[in-house]
Amino acid sequence: MRDNLHEIADQKGLEIIHLAVQPDHIHLLVCSPPKHAPSLLANWFKDISSRKYNHRHANHDGDKIKCARGFYTGTAGHVSSETVEK
Repeated sequence: MRDNLHEIADQKGLEIIHLAVQPDHIHLLVCSPPKHAPSLLANWFKDISSRKYNHRHANHDGDKIKCARGFYTGTAGHVSSETVEK
């Protein structure tokens, strides 16, 4: 999953500052130009990564991952990633 997320960031010209993959969710801190709405970023990462994962790894419908519709977003402005992690 990490590789998929980094591929998406590279393709879209984004920088992943922090990434933590949990069994049932992902924490992602991304640097993006202000022209991209947070909802667009969430859709890119969720939709593209689940499609790539399912294409590469899922052999049966039961193996496929499905993303929940919701997400949390916030802005960090001009603070360091260390401050955000706290």
